[in-house]
Amino acid sequence: MIRTNLATRPFYNVRLVNLLLAIAACVALAATVLHVAAVLHYSGSHAELATRASADEAAAANMRADAQRLRATVDPRQTERAAADAREANALIDRRMLSWTALFNTFEATLPPDVRITSIQPKIDRAHSILLTVIVQARSVKAIDTFMEQLDALGAFTDVQSTEEQMNGEGQVESSLQMRYEPGATSPEAAR
Repeated sequence: MIRTNLATRPFYNVRLVNLLLAIAACVALAATVLHVAAVLHYSGSHAELATRASADEAAAANMRADAQRLRATVDPRQTERAAADAREANALIDRRMLSWTALFNTFEATLPPDVRITSIQPKIDRAHSILLTVIVQARSVKAIDTFMEQLDALGAFTDVQSTEEQMNGEGQVESSLQMRYEPGATSPEAAR
């Protein structure tokens, strides 16, 4: 058997080779067309985005200039007066949050017979919670403790604590109670 190829064409199956080369050329041509289309598309969108960006920058510059012009026309004293008026209105609203009738009804329902309230000082903190300082007098510390337990069990009062206790000139215990009051948490009937 002769192993040398003396033919003018070294491939026996030229059609298959030509077909593979044609397929490879078509794939390369399709990839080139897709790449050219993508480059054209993105260059067009890049130009559009650059135009939009420059328009947005111009609008932002105009808005900054308008804001600067408006800031120059605002009187700081007038702004401070408006803020003071708003603080005063908020303080009035906060005072209106406390219903004295409901508070006194709640105290009446929980107050033991030998304890009396001599002073109530409400304070509204920044979180709009009502803090109460209640000065009470009683014949014994046990009666004040009973009052504190009943307030705590009611649910409308939290963090009930005695901050100061002393004997007054009449021989009664005078105690300063501090607590947080949440109106509407329970009704006075819940304490009975």
